[in-house]
Amino acid sequence: MPVVLVQLGFMLMGVVDTLMVGRVSARVLAAVALGNLYYFNVTILATGSLMALDPIVAQAVGAGESESVARAMQRGLIIAAGFCVLCALCIAPAPTVLTTLRQPPEIVPDASTYLRISLIGLAPYLVFVVLRQSLQAMHRVAPIVWTVIVANLSNAGFNWVFVYGHFGSPALGAAGSAIATAISRWLMLLLLLAGAWRELRPLMFPVRDEIGSWPALSQMLRIGLPIGAQQGLEAAAFGAIGLLMGVLGTIEMAAHQVAITLAAFTFMVPLGVGSATAVRVGRAIGAADMPRARAAIRASYLCGVGFMAITAIAFIWVPHLLAAAFTPDVRVIALASTLIPIAGVFQMFDGGQAVGAGVLRGAGDTKAPLVTMLASYWLFGVPVSAYLGFRTSLGAAGLWWGFVVSLAGVAIFLFLRIRVVFAQSVGRVREQ
Repeated sequence: MPVVLVQLGFMLMGVVDTLMVGRVSARVLAAVALGNLYYFNVTILATGSLMALDPIVAQAVGAGESESVARAMQRGLIIAAGFCVLCALCIAPAPTVLTTLRQPPEIVPDASTYLRISLIGLAPYLVFVVLRQSLQAMHRVAPIVWTVIVANLSNAGFNWVFVYGHFGSPALGAAGSAIATAISRWLMLLLLLAGAWRELRPLMFPVRDEIGSWPALSQMLRIGLPIGAQQGLEAAAFGAIGLLMGVLGTIEMAAHQVAITLAAFTFMVPLGVGSATAVRVGRAIGAADMPRARAAIRASYLCGVGFMAITAIAFIWVPHLLAAAFTPDVRVIALASTLIPIAGVFQMFDGGQAVGAGVLRGAGDTKAPLVTMLASYWLFGVPVSAYLGFRTSLGAAGLWWGFVVSLAGVAIFLFLRIRVVFAQSVGRVREQ
């Protein structure tokens, strides 16, 4: 539950941003949606790759090897620094990229400003991810929960100040939302360091001599890069649909942002369950306790998929009510109300693939999910979306039906892969 709360807290920051800028105008909402889309797709490789800490740290904890935990975390900080530079280089040409991708000209300037300001919060966020993954694997999640709660409150407050213009600030719209998020990310890092310093200090200091070992760093990247690429392929597929929505128009982009925000928010629960499962499975493998690992897998599917079955009912039953919570624009509400029930259709598949990926990550099996994502999203899902969206009368709804195809394929394959992998004993991921 604490890991789920953390995931929900992260997503809630984006939901609050969307709710608050949605009250300004459909144009500002679409600009923030586009900026978020670009930022997320650029940084997802970094945040996903850092999840290599899940199996490495969890299995080391299960085996009682505290020095391995410290080395892994310090190597994670080195890798985070490298990714910070890479992400900044990818964000710098955003105005040219967005224009080349035929995004609405009226929202590109605001989206580009949003991205430039967001760079301020990149480094603290990646460091926060390293510390969060390490603490989760150690079953020390209370400081993370409190940090995310405070960060959400501060984000909402800073949005109120900078987006609408209070306490002497001008009404900055999209730029104000980016400022609020950047400040909140620095606050998150500082609060987590303060709240978990007792656990983090012996892991961060002294600096271990072996942390710069290239064989060890490359092993972490071999585990982490497939996770980042897998999540990147998924995010890029969703991002591609968002860009295609932008081709259809500003109202389509705004409606897509409302519906995808709702779907992404509910997805945080099985994603949190999957993260917890990676830790539980990893610790069980480290302790050579396969019955405990299999029990964690059964529980994770029950929790993750069961929750998504409940949200599916809500999405199908009251889509208009959910859409109206985000914007007063009747055109956006009407279109979003046709997209939200489609999200209801793919909810359980989405939960299944999130849990399945977490299970395999805990075992250090990260390449199979990558191949699955590539095939399901890019060989089938995106082409189906493009065909239905532009070659039929379905339009925006057609673009979303491709999600159903993609998520169903991923969820089914990962479930079958788990049955094969855990039919026998699973070995530990060991340091080089």
